[in-house]
This record gives sequence, C-alpha cells and structure tokens, in this order.
Amino acid sequence: MILFPPCKINIGLHVLHKRNDGYHALDTLMYPVSICDILEVIQSDVFEFTNSGLNIPGNAQMNICIKAFQLMEKEYGISPVKIHLHKVIPMGGGLGGGSSDGTYTLLAINTLFDLQLSDERLQELASKLGSDCPFFVTSLPQIANGRGELLTKVDFSLKGMFIYLVNLGIHVSTAQAFSKVQLYQHQTQILELVKAPFIEIKDTLVNSFEFSVFDSYPQLQEIKKIFIDNGAVYSAMSGSGSTIYGIFNSRPEKGLFSSYELVFEEILELS
Repeated sequence: MILFPPCKINIGLHVLHKRNDGYHALDTLMYPVSICDILEVIQSDVFEFTNSGLNIPGNAQMNICIKAFQLMEKEYGISPVKIHLHKVIPMGGGLGGGSSDGTYTLLAINTLFDLQLSDERLQELASKLGSDCPFFVTSLPQIANGRGELLTKVDFSLKGMFIYLVNLGIHVSTAQAFSKVQLYQHQTQILELVKAPFIEIKDTLVNSFEFSVFDSYPQLQEIKKIFIDNGAVYSAMSGSGSTIYGIFNSRPEKGLFSSYELVFEEILELS
C-alpha cells in the first residue's frame, strides 16, 4: 500500500520549564500541512528498506521507518515487509517529516496485517518512536503538551489561508536548540491565545527557540521579517528550526527570496 505522510508546523511553541526527567515541558499548536513524503509498505518474505528523493543523512539502518517495523514486529509478531520511502519534506527543518514517516509506517502495518488498533493504541506506540509522532496518527490540529506527546484536539482552522514555507538548508541541532532556549515568560496557554485573531496575538504567540536560533543564524530572522513586511498575518519558525513560514490571507507572489540560496520553497492553500 502507498501512503502520503504529511508534515506539520508549530503555531506557537512555548518551552515552559525543564522537567525532572530531563525533558522540557511544552505548549504548542501543531497544524498539518499537505506537503508529503511517499511511503510504500508491502508484505514480503524478507525485510527490506530503500529510499529515494532527498538524501537522508546518517545510517540508513537507523531510519525511523525501520524502528517502526521493529516495534510492531516485537509487539505483534508480524511477518517481514518491504518499505520504500521517497523523501520530499526537508530533514532537520522542524516540519516533523521523519516523525510522520515513522507513524505512517505504523498505520500501514496496522492496515496490512488487519491489527485493528485504536488511535489511542497507535498513539501509545508512536510515542515510543518520538515526541512528535503521536500527532500524525490523526494529523488533525492539536495542542501538544508534556514533552509533546499529550494531545488535545482543538477547533482551529486556517482553511482558505495560504502558507509560504522557506528552508535555507541550515541544520539546527535539537539538543543545541534546547540547551540555549529562552523559557516562555507569559502565563496564557496557546489554547486560549489562538481564539483571538493573529493580529492580536502575534507578539505573544511565539516560538521559544527563535531567540537562540536567530542569534546563531540571523538570516532566518531576516526571512521572517521579509514575510511580515510583505503582508503575512503571522510568521514563525517551525519546531526547533530551521524552516520559516508565513501565513497569508491571499496567495503571495513567489520570489520574495530570490537573493537567497534556498533548498526548499513552497506555497500552498491550507485545508
């Protein structure tokens, strides 16, 4: 079967404090965006993983799709599969592409082997792969708390608006981003903030990682400023970086960043 793992953006990402277990407590709204990888999973006599599209750095045998298969094999004794992943979503860009790939491998296996697992069980399994993974079980707008795994569905829609995403190919280490993060100082939760228009909350609904990441990579702050100067109602960095996005009421013109060497640039209508 063939599935299309989407990506996500963080609309506000408030890092609240460091927990006793070493993780940080988060408050963020995760919103699905229909830029997708392509994932094929079929039953086989032997396990095989292959990939194409964007180059995936590191050891291919450590890919999250393989970890997802191994998890399901351990839990349910499934037989081998062949997995092919075609990468479209840039890596290390804060868009959750890897998390989506891993979770969609779980979804494919659930269907292929007729396991009939509930969304709740799939989210429990996905949380073992990574903090962002449970979101992609349903890929609906959700508030994420805890270390990112505690999800609450929210009535929030950007349908009919447009998103412009830009990635310069800068890889921001998640560990480094957390080590220098500026903790969120306000008390209002994102669930309350997003009930107001962007114009009222754009200075309070922030990404805590921007302060340190922009200090190291000022060109990312320049990208955000260009978005705002050209009519974006809201602009932010997604995740711990380094994709910057702008949200517009009408379709913006492509080419705002012709002076930059981009590895990824996409404009699409949100659903």
